[in-house]
Amino acid sequence: MSIARASIDKALITWILMLACLLGGIWGFATIGRLEDPAFTIKNAIIFTQYPGATAEQVAREVTEPIESEIQKMGEIDFITSSNKPGVSRISVNIESTYDGTELPAIWTKLRNRVADSQRSLPPEAGTPIVNDNFGDVYGVFYAVTAPGFSDAERHEIADYLRRELLAVDGVADVAVAGLPEEAVYVDASTSIITNLGIAPDAIAGALSNTDTRTEAGSVTQGGQQIRIQAPEGTETVEEIANLTIGVGGEVIDMLDLATVSRSRVTEPTEIIRFQGQEAFTLGVAGKTALNIVDVGKRVDVRLAEIMRDVPAGVELHPVYQQHVVVDEASNAFLLNLAMSVGIVVLVLALFMGWRAAVVVGATLLLTVVGTIFLMALFGIEMERISLGALIIAMGMLVDNAIVVAEGMQGDMAQGKTARDAAEDVAAKTQTPLLGATVIGIMAFAGIGLSPDATGEFLFSLFAVIGISLLLSWILAITATPLLAHYFFKTGSGEVSDQYGGPLFRTYRAVLSAALRLRYLVILALIGITAACYIGFGQVKQQFFPDSNTPLFYVHYKLPQGTSIHRVSDDMAQLEDWLADRDEVVTVSTFIGGGATRFMLTYAPEEALPTYGHLIIRTDTLEQIPDLREDLEAFGRSTLTSGEFRTERLAFGPGGGSPIAARFSGPDPVVLRRLAQEATAVLTETSDQLQDLRTDWRERELVIVPRFADERAKAAGVSREDVAQSLQLGSEGIRVGVYRERDRLIPIVLRTDSAASEGSAHLSDLPVYSAAAKSYIPVSQITNGFAWEAQNTLLMRRDRVETITVQAGVPAGVNAATVFSQIRGAVEGIELPEGYKMEWGGEYENSTEAQASLGKQLPLSLITMVLISVLLFGKIRQPVIIWLLVPMSVNGVALGLLGTGLPFSFTALLGLLSLSGMLIKNGIVLVEEIDLVRAEGVGFRKAILDASTSRLRPVVLAAATTILGMIPLLSDAFFASMAVTIMGGLGFASVLTLIAAPVFYYSFFPKERRADAKANA
Repeated sequence: MSIARASIDKALITWILMLACLLGGIWGFATIGRLEDPAFTIKNAIIFTQYPGATAEQVAREVTEPIESEIQKMGEIDFITSSNKPGVSRISVNIESTYDGTELPAIWTKLRNRVADSQRSLPPEAGTPIVNDNFGDVYGVFYAVTAPGFSDAERHEIADYLRRELLAVDGVADVAVAGLPEEAVYVDASTSIITNLGIAPDAIAGALSNTDTRTEAGSVTQGGQQIRIQAPEGTETVEEIANLTIGVGGEVIDMLDLATVSRSRVTEPTEIIRFQGQEAFTLGVAGKTALNIVDVGKRVDVRLAEIMRDVPAGVELHPVYQQHVVVDEASNAFLLNLAMSVGIVVLVLALFMGWRAAVVVGATLLLTVVGTIFLMALFGIEMERISLGALIIAMGMLVDNAIVVAEGMQGDMAQGKTARDAAEDVAAKTQTPLLGATVIGIMAFAGIGLSPDATGEFLFSLFAVIGISLLLSWILAITATPLLAHYFFKTGSGEVSDQYGGPLFRTYRAVLSAALRLRYLVILALIGITAACYIGFGQVKQQFFPDSNTPLFYVHYKLPQGTSIHRVSDDMAQLEDWLADRDEVVTVSTFIGGGATRFMLTYAPEEALPTYGHLIIRTDTLEQIPDLREDLEAFGRSTLTSGEFRTERLAFGPGGGSPIAARFSGPDPVVLRRLAQEATAVLTETSDQLQDLRTDWRERELVIVPRFADERAKAAGVSREDVAQSLQLGSEGIRVGVYRERDRLIPIVLRTDSAASEGSAHLSDLPVYSAAAKSYIPVSQITNGFAWEAQNTLLMRRDRVETITVQAGVPAGVNAATVFSQIRGAVEGIELPEGYKMEWGGEYENSTEAQASLGKQLPLSLITMVLISVLLFGKIRQPVIIWLLVPMSVNGVALGLLGTGLPFSFTALLGLLSLSGMLIKNGIVLVEEIDLVRAEGVGFRKAILDASTSRLRPVVLAAATTILGMIPLLSDAFFASMAVTIMGGLGFASVLTLIAAPVFYYSFFPKERRADAKANA
């Protein structure tokens, strides 16, 4: 008994299957994990090492190089980059993408061991390297908190309270706080007093360093009980620090007699954050992996509403980004698109096959979708952007199986067959070809989903969901569809002589008959059209990932190296004021000194630099962004002429960075800067579509270098360290201890009253303490003055080699790939000295790596697909006919993308794979039908015409329902190019299936053709 017949005879089992899909889908939709992007491991760790007093070149040579040399011994490393600034080494370790998230903890442990081993090679003055492997954590519920009128200490208390309470919310993994005001206790010593009294800076520092240390005081035993002794309490207020005394030469001196003590903000903070121009700090909430972020976010919102009732009036929370809201809206939009697609399918089928067929096929489609959601929930596949996209991609293929079965049963039953006989007959002819075609459609995506690298991890849910949905659609097509057809279709009288005698069928048969007679002309026309379309496809704009449909965009602003963070803050305030007058702007979040906390997976925060300013701008609608960006760029570039000003759209998917980037590597920084200048000149001359040309080394920075007089210094008993200490006391100050306020550790900074002096004129007059003479000596007496030098203060390395990157952007609306093709040859033509090399980065590198990863897996998928098609027919010519159609599927894609002006993005590539699967499926069913009709003894030419005519309605209906079902996606930025690819490609592919496939079949069997002509002569 066939499965289709059994589905009617044993209807209870079929109903259980259908109810399981329906009720399970409802349960799955309510419980399935929801994310914005697939859970994706960022295989990157950052290593920070302090090396106070060292130049950038010394940091690179003495700290970064030994650590990188040790790390490089790990076999798991992909590449290493580093950023070297005066006193700070920042190494970024990137792991090979073939390692998944479960292997990373062991790799990070191995990395820490390697870093620990490298410490033996570091200078004694260098700090302990700190390994941060949480760099990829995503804090998707991101708020700005404003508290006008509150003191800095109160802001810290509010932040601690909010963080503590949010960490207790079920499902919250971590809460990150950023932008809180940095405070210090400043001890400003009078230069004249300490010089006259001869008080050594170390004596003052020693007194301050012991203000509130934690020291063990032992214990005593009394009456058989051990009693712990507590050490004396330290200072608990700033006033107590001011009342400290210093012992000098047997005398006791009050701190107030030689210094003023105050608590205030640090003069040069590392970060400043504002929201709507108002000072703020941020709270980023990260949910636990594999949980429904919508549920976690809602629980956070509920808890925040409760907390805010206890927070003092005036404190306000402002959402910067709410991942759970975005995900919830995406889920609701998917439901709407799904309902519209199913409605369109039902409407089209009702028009061309009647309402009964529409109900049967529409119900099967709905069951397939909800059943897929049920299985996704069972297998732990979250509902996110990629898995939702997979359902939409599969939508075009899901309906095919049901239409083929329903159309076949409807025709047979109209001829008088019972539902059981019709089901058995149709299933016998189509279930095996449909299964083979379904597996081939799944295998088209196997290269992506089964890739062992990052691409496979990011897109695994695409392959999994398409595989589940297509297999389920085949199962339901041979079970649910026959049962529903049994209930809804009527058995005819059998008097209908020709079910394909309508005008549409007659017209198609006549056209196909003419095409068979003029087959060589048709084949030449197809080749010509295909060649023209491939040429046209070369003119289609290329894009790695499309822009996001979230109404956000960024501003990046950088002033020259050495600029104060306050200068950057003032410039950003001008932008804030300008944006405040724009009605379309909803919110503006300002970050100075670094980027925001990573609030979405595809957001990569810039490295912390005091010269960097960043805006996150939210508008009312997506359509308002282009005009606002254009106006803002015009204002920023004309007003903030001292710095580099650029805007950036929020993009879907991985990548990021500059659209155009060329890396030059070699041993000499001077030569590298010269090559970068030459590349910049070449880029400027080659294309006028580039903007914001820059290098990641930034500008050289002016540095004041004291000319140390060795002989005079030795005679005075003064060392280089003594001079450095004096200069630091007279400028930024020296951290000598900490002041404890609950769980806060506020630094105590000792400096002289000359530290407030503007400029460098006072440096030569600073006093240097001589321990030998027990007195102070002016700096001018032990130096030969000061020199000004331009130094590299930001050195970048890649794989242990100094590497400078020339970066450039493109204007809004200009395609980066097109510009890259214009400038590539000119840059690659730059003559490089021996020992230097050039590599491309930017969007070209990102897309090339993704395509190379895909290219490694596609051959195996392709071979599998070809093998299945050969085994399905057990012959060679039939599969060749079908595969000849595949290259021609690009024709409709090129016409669609060129007509709409949309780029060929990564999502369009997915649409092209889906299109190939649909085309192969239609081809298999058509060619199999021709073989079956021929097997019944029908003449060769008539068999082709009869079989093709019988496939007309399923092919056209499947194409029409798919094309029309894609209409709701045209307004979605992420899926628009994919929708156009499928719509245009499928429209042309239908012609290929109905005309080209029969013509190829007729041409590939010359012996049968001659025999048929002879028989009909």
